[in-house]
Amino acid sequence: RVHGQLVRTDFPPMEQEELAQTIYDLLTPAQEELFERDLELDISHDVPGVARFRVNIHRQRGSVEASFRLIPESVPSADQLGLPETVRRLARRPNGLVLVTGPTGMGKTTTLAAMVDLINHERECIIVTIEDPIEFVFANDRSVIKQREIGADTHSFGQALKHALRQDPNVIVVGELRDLETIGTALTAAETGHLVLATLHTPDAPQTIERMIDVFPPHQQQQVRLQVSECLQGVVSQLLLPRADGEGRVLAAEVLVSTPGIRNMIREQQIEQIPTAMQTGGKLGMRTMDRCLRVLVEEGRITLETALAKARNGDEFSTFTGDKK
Repeated sequence: RVHGQLVRTDFPPMEQEELAQTIYDLLTPAQEELFERDLELDISHDVPGVARFRVNIHRQRGSVEASFRLIPESVPSADQLGLPETVRRLARRPNGLVLVTGPTGMGKTTTLAAMVDLINHERECIIVTIEDPIEFVFANDRSVIKQREIGADTHSFGQALKHALRQDPNVIVVGELRDLETIGTALTAAETGHLVLATLHTPDAPQTIERMIDVFPPHQQQQVRLQVSECLQGVVSQLLLPRADGEGRVLAAEVLVSTPGIRNMIREQQIEQIPTAMQTGGKLGMRTMDRCLRVLVEEGRITLETALAKARNGDEFSTFTGDKK
C-alpha cells in the first residue's frame, strides 16, 4: 500500500518453498517455534541503514506468507503529523488515561509515538511501553524509556502492565487495550497517579467509553463507570484520508476532553449526550469528526466526496454546493 492504496510491484512471483524459506530466514529459533505452534506471529524486523518493519507472518491455503509495514526511522513530531494542540496538552497531563482510537492502519501507533516523543523531550520521566511488536525505537532524552515487547520481553499486555506498576513509571504506554485484565489494570494505573496512553479499535469517543465498560461483567460495570469517569483525560479518534491533490494522506482527528460535564455523563450512563457536548466544547479543545472533516474541506485538503463518505451526520456539510471539491 502506498498512502492507503494497493500498488503492484515489479518483483516476479516466488514459489511457495522459496517464499517460506525467505520468511523463515528472518526468524530466530524461538520465533520459528512460536510460529509453528500458533501459526501466527507478529515481529519487528530491522534492516540496518535501510528501514524497519512491523511484520505479521501467517499461513494462507497452507502457504507461509507475511505482511510488512514500513516504520519511519525517526519518530514524527506532533507538528509533522498535524495533531491538534489539544493532543499535546493531553500528553502533558501528569496522570489519567488518554486513548487514541480508530480503525487498523489509521496511524494510532504513530500518534502515540509522537506523544511519547514530546514527553521525552520536555519532562524527566520514566516511561514504560508495552508493545506487540516494538515499532518506533526511542532514544532517551530527558526521560528514561523502557520498551517491552510481547513474546520477547513479557508474555502478555495484562501481565506486563501489572508488573509495570512496580517499575516506578510516570508514564505507561499500552499498545492495545485488548481484554478485561488489561483495561482493568490500565484504569487502576491511571487512578494511582500514572499517565496511561493506550489505543483501542473503536471509531469514536462514545463507543470507546462504552467498549471499556461493556467488557466487564454487569455486576462490575457501575464501579468501572465511576473509574472511567474519574480517570479518563481524553480520547483522540482518528482517520487517515486521501489528500485532494492525490499526494498522500491527511489526518482527521476527533477530540474529546474530559470536563465535569463529560464525567457526569459517563457516571449517569448518558453517553449518547457526549457528541452534543463535543459540538459545543470547541473552546475547551474538543471537536467532532464531522467538524474536522468540514475544516479539511474548507482548507481544500480533502474533497467533499471524501468527507461525506466518512461523515456521521451530513448536516455539517449542508452549506456546501454539489460542485464544491
